[in-house]
Amino acid sequence: MLNAKITGIASYIPDDVLTNDDLAKIVDTNDEWITTRVGIKTRHILKKDVGSSYMGIKAVNKLLSDTNTKPEEVDLLICATSNPDYRFPSTASIIIHQCGLEPHCYGYDIQAACAGFIVASYDANAYIKSGLYKKVVVVCAEKMSSMTNYEDRSTCPLFGDGAAAVLLEPTEDAGVGIQDGIFHVDGSGLEHLIYKAGGSAHPASHATIDAREHYVYQEGRAVYKHAVMDMLTSSKDVMDRNGLTCDDIQWFIPHQANLRIIEAVGSRLGIDPQKVLVNIEHTGNTSAASIPLCMDEFKHKFKKGDKIVLTAFGAGFTWGAEYLIWG
Repeated sequence: MLNAKITGIASYIPDDVLTNDDLAKIVDTNDEWITTRVGIKTRHILKKDVGSSYMGIKAVNKLLSDTNTKPEEVDLLICATSNPDYRFPSTASIIIHQCGLEPHCYGYDIQAACAGFIVASYDANAYIKSGLYKKVVVVCAEKMSSMTNYEDRSTCPLFGDGAAAVLLEPTEDAGVGIQDGIFHVDGSGLEHLIYKAGGSAHPASHATIDAREHYVYQEGRAVYKHAVMDMLTSSKDVMDRNGLTCDDIQWFIPHQANLRIIEAVGSRLGIDPQKVLVNIEHTGNTSAASIPLCMDEFKHKFKKGDKIVLTAFGAGFTWGAEYLIWG
């Protein structure tokens, strides 16, 4: 019986940094207001005239180099992004081409918003467990600045750009790798967190541009409430299903959306704050890329056998939790 384990992880963040003081020159805000409410000090911004694939390519190339993986060895690449380069073709196809993974590698995009990494990695897990593929790359690439309204003081401090990629491979050791996952979707969340225009329901027009509907729209209070409750319950559910207590877990890695959300979930779960990994202060919310970016930053702390719970919540609403044992 095969199991899927993470055998490598790499990331890329742009060099340009946008500070809270920089934002204060653009909109009516200040460092104290932002830090107090969301816990973010800086975020990285991709200022080049390129798409999310640029960062995904950087992350995947580093992953291949770090793991001594030849491009022709990769069977499948899944790209999780809310910021694809184009409506079509897929951003996965662009990354595959630029990283030289053709012609053997298949690939596609998924859109699970901020839950993209846990959804894509669980998909990869299923492919590997079935025996269909042996080496699967999951890459999360998000140019969030491309959908951020820098005239909206409630959302513009939240988002940053970045990408991260992991390599998953089969193992016959059931004691490591992805163990379980629980996922949910609730379409009633559409009105609270949405990119209103540009799709087939509201195609781009002069009217949608004038109404500034080509940016993230978020009702903060409703999103906060659902994010805390849903990340909490899905984490608890996956722990209960696998007979885990907070003492059994070495690391808890939540989506980096808002420090207050992270603290609320960790506190209600009853987990030691030292086990909760957080890097939002200097990355901001990078949507699907946030969990693997955080994992890459703290991977030097991970030991074989460490039990890790990941959880995320995003637009849709879509949310869930994943349980893995570091291999």
